Amino acid sequence: MKEFFISDAVRHENTIVTSSFVVVSKQVKPKKSGEPYLALTFGDRSGQIEAKMWDNVEEAMGTFEQDDFVKVKGLLNRYNQRFQLTIHKLRKMEDSEVDFGDYLPNGNKDIDELWRTLGEFVASIKNPHLRPLLEAFMADPEIARAYRNAPAAKTLHHAYIGGLLDHVVSLFRSCDLICRNYPQANRDLVLAGAFLHDIGKIHELTYARSFSYSTRGQLLGHMIIELEMLQQKLVLFPDFPDGLKTLLEHLIISHHGQYEFGSPKLPMFPEALLLHYMDDLDSKMESMRAHLERDGDSQNPWAGYNPSLGRNLLNSTKFLAKPITAPPMEDLPSAVSDDFDADSAVATPLFAGKKI
Repeated sequence: MKEFFISDAVRHENTIVTSSFVVVSKQVKPKKSGEPYLALTFGDRSGQIEAKMWDNVEEAMGTFEQDDFVKVKGLLNRYNQRFQLTIHKLRKMEDSEVDFGDYLPNGNKDIDELWRTLGEFVASIKNPHLRPLLEAFMADPEIARAYRNAPAAKTLHHAYIGGLLDHVVSLFRSCDLICRNYPQANRDLVLAGAFLHDIGKIHELTYARSFSYSTRGQLLGHMIIELEMLQQKLVLFPDFPDGLKTLLEHLIISHHGQYEFGSPKLPMFPEALLLHYMDDLDSKMESMRAHLERDGDSQNPWAGYNPSLGRNLLNSTKFLAKPITAPPMEDLPSAVSDDFDADSAVATPLFAGKKI
C-alpha cells in the first residue's frame, strides 16, 4: 500500500522518503560536465512533484519511460519554494504491484449528480436550435463517457478525473447567475458556449495513467478539435442557422480572452466576453482552492508561491486566526524561473498565469 502521497510533503520536508509514483514526464539533460541527469515529474492522486536524479543515471534511464510506475527513494526538500525530490534509488514497478486508484486524482463530487445537473441546465435552454444540439452531444455515448471522466486541464485547474464536468457545471451556475444581472446577454448562447468551450479536451488530454497530451492535442489544441466536433454534430441539423453557428464558433475560439493565451480572436460580443471572464474566474478560483488545500497542514497563513497565478497565496482563514503582516522575504520567488536548475544552468520562462 502506498503510504506517502505528494500532498504529505509539508510533513516530510528535509527527510528521506520511499514511495511509488507514476512518471508524468521524463527528460535526460546534460550537466555542465556533459554527463546526463534525469529531470522528472512524478504524480499521484494528490498532485505532482518535480524530481532530479544526479547519480547512476546511465544505469537507470533506460529502465523506465513516461507513464510507467516507479518505486523511488530520495530526499524531499524545497527548491525555489517548491518541493522537489532528489532521487537516490529508482526502479520500475510491475502493474501487478500497482493500485491504480493511488495515482490518478479524483474529485470529491458525485459524477452522476453533476451529469444530472448538466442535463437540467441544458433542458432549461429555450432556443429551439441550441438545446437539441447540446442534447445530441450528451446522447453520444462516446462523448458522454469521456465528458464524465476527463480532467479540465493537465495541471493548472480541475486536474482530476471528472474535472471537466465539475468545471462546466460550476461555470453553468456562475453564468446563470451573472446573466440575471446583464439582461443584454443571451443566457442560452452563454450556456451553449460554456458546454462547448472545453469539450475538445476529451480528445486533447489522455488520462489512462497520468494526465498528458494526445498527439492530436499537441498538434491541434482543444479549440480546433471543438470546431471539428461541432461541425460533425451540426450535420444532424441541416436547418441550423448559419449565424448561430458562427457565434458558437466564436465563443469557442475566443474563450481564452487574449492572443497571448491562445485565443485566435478576442471576445467580440457580450456573451463571448462574459464566457471568457467566468471561465477565467472559475479556473483561477479552483487553482487557489487546490493550492490552499495542499498546504492544509501548515500553520503558516502564507501558502507559498503559485506559479500559474504568478503570486504568493494567503490563506485568509488562517490569517484571521493568527495574523502576520507579510510573507518572509526569503519566501518570495526569485526573478529566475522556478524551473532553473543550478547544475545545468538552463532556465525556462515562468508561466505567465493563464489556464490551458
